[in-house]
Amino acid sequence: MFKRLLILRAAFVFSAPLLAASLILGSVASDLVSSPAVAADLASAKAVVDAAKAKGLVGEQADGYLGFVTETADAATKAAVEDINAGRAAVYRDTAAKTGVSPEAAGEATAKLLIDRLPAGQFYKPVGGTWTRKP
Repeated sequence: MFKRLLILRAAFVFSAPLLAASLILGSVASDLVSSPAVAADLASAKAVVDAAKAKGLVGEQADGYLGFVTETADAATKAAVEDINAGRAAVYRDTAAKTGVSPEAAGEATAKLLIDRLPAGQFYKPVGGTWTRKP
């Protein structure tokens, strides 16, 4: 269970490198991927999600979580998104406990950063909106 939690947290960190250097995680990122097995699992999940984002199957949501743009994602993509979202949830809870904000506020603040850094052509979903392709 502990190993899985480390993988999930590491997946979040490396799916959003900008945040790894932020106040949310600071220098914890290096501790999260201390074993080769964890790093391999992380790389695999990140690769699956990155490919799905490039294909327009997965996008960033205004709540700080990944979402499915289409319903055609395969089981591996669904599992990778689920793992990364679980890792993000854990980080948002930790951030909330350390800073006094709600986990939702931490997720929303992170989403703004992620969406700003999203490459052209990938999808995001603003608050109350529909999936939008970034110009």
